[in-house]
Amino acid sequence: MKNCFITGSGSGLGKELALLYSQKSFHVHLAGRNIEKLAAVKREIEAAGGVATIYSLDVSQPESIEKIAASLQSSGCSIDILINNAGIGMFGPFSDTTVEMMETIFSVNVYAPILLTKAFLPLLTSSGMVINIISTAGLRGKKHEAIYCASKFALRGLTESLQKEYEGSGLRFVAAYMGGMNTPFWDHSNHVEHPSRFPLPKEIAKQIVHEAEEQLEVIIKT
Repeated sequence: MKNCFITGSGSGLGKELALLYSQKSFHVHLAGRNIEKLAAVKREIEAAGGVATIYSLDVSQPESIEKIAASLQSSGCSIDILINNAGIGMFGPFSDTTVEMMETIFSVNVYAPILLTKAFLPLLTSSGMVINIISTAGLRGKKHEAIYCASKFALRGLTESLQKEYEGSGLRFVAAYMGGMNTPFWDHSNHVEHPSRFPLPKEIAKQIVHEAEEQLEVIIKT
């Protein structure tokens, strides 16, 4: 059975990607901070006949990443797909930006995908794939999103560089860019009006799963 490891898979896009890959007969490894939500996704997968394992993971803590990677490696588990989905957004005027905000955003949106990808390299199969969920904030700047966009541009740079570095090796690094989604991401923000108008994560997940099989860049217009 193939293995897919997904960060931030307790809700939203991560959850929908987990359900879809489970339907494709992957053993889905669910990682995140909210164990209750992860457990609910695990039950849903198992009720449909799938296989899932949950991990408590705070991607902003490097030692947490290293511990899980070491555990998987010692168990002999190989990973076919790593999805760096966990992300954080803090928005507002650039003049209000604090050092703490910068460190938090870059810790989750940049350092975590770098550390996860590096830690999982020994675990990836020869034809393994890493999917980085970037968003259109990695394609163009946006008002009141300076630091968030900077973090997503950094993740785009990482992805494109790894595409070049591992070209011809069998490993694939996929960049997924999408606009807003109707998810809990916006629950504690007034940055966007009426997020319910955005497509549901299930729709976005379907396109990512389908297009990532053939393309290194998935752009979803919302």
